[in-house]
Amino acid sequence: MKVSILSDTHGFMDEQVLKHLKTSDEIWHAGDIGSIDVLNILSTLPGQLRIVFGNIDNTAVRTNTTEHLNFEVQGVKIMITHIADKPPKYNKVVREMIAQHKPNILVAGHSHLLKVINDKENQLLFINPGACGQQGFHKMRTIINLEIIDGKPQNMAVVDLGKRGQLKQ
Repeated sequence: MKVSILSDTHGFMDEQVLKHLKTSDEIWHAGDIGSIDVLNILSTLPGQLRIVFGNIDNTAVRTNTTEHLNFEVQGVKIMITHIADKPPKYNKVVREMIAQHKPNILVAGHSHLLKVINDKENQLLFINPGACGQQGFHKMRTIINLEIIDGKPQNMAVVDLGKRGQLKQ
């Protein structure tokens, strides 16, 4: 199963991002979608969408998403939220959710900083795909692709979408 992970679109979606999502079985968005237009574009893609809202998202986006997701894919427990704070010192809500759901993978956004950390203390893989939108302080636009094979995340790759403020040709 191929999964694409993105966050912090802030109302921006371009063909550079879409070409990587079109072949995904699942698309996980870790919040700050930014507009209902982005949700509408994502809903045209063939992959299953798993999307949480972020702190900048308005009522239209929040009505069509949720704050946190906990689900299982091929035996892998996944948790997606927008604001988790830094591993392994997550915020109180996330710590309680980790204790309750015991995810193998925690996906979060918000910081605009690409991070993949093996959190040994909480026995999970923390993934922040960075930001793929144009707004924010990040320098590079990124998403993460990975595969889940035999109940394990494998073949993880960072997709470089170019510098913020510049569109790749």
